[in-house]
Amino acid sequence: MADLEKIVEELSQLSVLEASELVKLLEEKWGVSAAAPVAAVAAGPAVAAPAEEEEEKTEFNVVLKSTGPKKIDVIKVIRQLTSLGLVEAKTLAETEGGKVLEGVSKEVANDAKAKLEEAGAEVILE
Repeated sequence: MADLEKIVEELSQLSVLEASELVKLLEEKWGVSAAAPVAAVAAGPAVAAPAEEEEEKTEFNVVLKSTGPKKIDVIKVIRQLTSLGLVEAKTLAETEGGKVLEGVSKEVANDAKAKLEEAGAEVILE
């Protein structure tokens, strides 16, 4: 019988792509799908967990929770980040849950969040 501890250790060292390839090979070899209870027991969490990490989020929304005590500074930053006029930026700043930026990259979202938080706003990334 195979040394199960050794197999578990080797499976734990697989990258996400390698684990995905292993799942496909086992599905073909055994004629099952990863959703089948037999495959889930055989593969265990070492294969299931990396598959979830494979779908990394690439687009983010910058959402304003509150403007904080420096509303004017936050409005200025909103205007810098967007092409909104003063009235639109003020309305956005006063709207809890207002999306300052939508569908932007992680770097742009983090940069915008940092600028807004520096101005005193509470911001979350979705």
